[in-house]
Amino acid sequence: MHHHHTHEYPAHPCSAGHVGFSPYGPTTRIKGAKSSSLKDKTIVLGVTGSIAAVRAVELARELIRNGADVYAVMTEAAQGIITPDAMEYATGHQAITKIGGMVEHVGFMGADGIADMLLIAPCTANTIGKIAVGIDDTPLTTFATTAMGAGKPVMIVPAMHESMYNHPAVIKNIELLRKYGVIFVGPHISEMKAKIAGTCEIVLNAERILSSGRLVGKRVIITSGPTIEPIDLIRVLTNRSSGRTGRELALEAYRQGADVTVMHNDSLGIRGIGEVTIESASDMTDAVLKAIESEGCDLLICSAAIADYTVEKESGKIKSDRKGMTLSLKPTRKLLNEVRKRYPDLRTVGFKAEAGVGRDELISSARELMERLNLDIVVANDVGEGGIGTETNNVTLIRKGSDRELVISGSKRQIARIVIESASEVLR
Repeated sequence: MHHHHTHEYPAHPCSAGHVGFSPYGPTTRIKGAKSSSLKDKTIVLGVTGSIAAVRAVELARELIRNGADVYAVMTEAAQGIITPDAMEYATGHQAITKIGGMVEHVGFMGADGIADMLLIAPCTANTIGKIAVGIDDTPLTTFATTAMGAGKPVMIVPAMHESMYNHPAVIKNIELLRKYGVIFVGPHISEMKAKIAGTCEIVLNAERILSSGRLVGKRVIITSGPTIEPIDLIRVLTNRSSGRTGRELALEAYRQGADVTVMHNDSLGIRGIGEVTIESASDMTDAVLKAIESEGCDLLICSAAIADYTVEKESGKIKSDRKGMTLSLKPTRKLLNEVRKRYPDLRTVGFKAEAGVGRDELISSARELMERLNLDIVVANDVGEGGIGTETNNVTLIRKGSDRELVISGSKRQIARIVIESASEVLR
């Protein structure tokens, strides 16, 4: 049987991962299909003998969908759960199941090796213990020792029974590895098991480690989604904002290394991203001011659709047999006004939504907001053409001190990436 050799790294000893006979290779069609966050990054995925190894195919594919090149290294125990062929299919490269004459560990993980990180998912208590004390008796532990010696990032995603996770030696080994700079993601404790973290969470943390780190050391507060103004115990006034833009901004800020807190009436449920649950416009203003005061803030991004009007709440439930009624609305406190009064120099990104106005009017109203509140960036969009509650959007980004506008059209993730990139330039 003859195998073609790939020539991605022709000069390198590890360029012999074969792709079989398919002219496309099993990964060609999905590479970068979701994003380019891991483009040009090479990730070695270490798989150990936990039953969660069945998740490794899905994880490898998801890393590739975000642009990564993935190579699998498997322990013997892992091969009892998932075959090397399955990992070859998943990655498009022959799985490494033993260290051979190509000294693969050095080719990938040495000081000038081609890998950008070692990601061990799932990782058993046994492998954690070996890596912690420098035992090298599997291809994977050899990779780990080499990576740590060369100062390459190592991320471990544990999976084991909860009683093993609570063993004092396992706890000590994890603490020791953290001291050595190893990053741990998860586990999630449920059903008496320390389960492997979700694929999205693993990918997000890989992106954070491998990103350009534009916001490392920066504290970012993001307001997101709609506010809810109570009319009585049951009824509310709200708006059609979905919070998707705020969610994507939070994820992107986290990818870029920021310490992120989101203020919203929702739950992201992502460890590492702080959340404060708010309901009304007044709650939102209080929460933001309190967070800035208590923990500081380098960048405030106001992407929430905050109510402009609220109503005096009636106690109990308004009876439904009235012939009709008039609600008396009064203006809400303006978050940006209050933040500016107290923190005149805080770097701030504002969002300006208009409906059905011409382009010139949209831009001038956004510029007026920028001038009045001394904002660094304003993102303007005409919600008459969509954008509220949708997957994609078309927005115009305006920067302080520039008379040029940047039009961004695409998914809310793509828009968030450009907004965060522009905001990080303001912080430099």
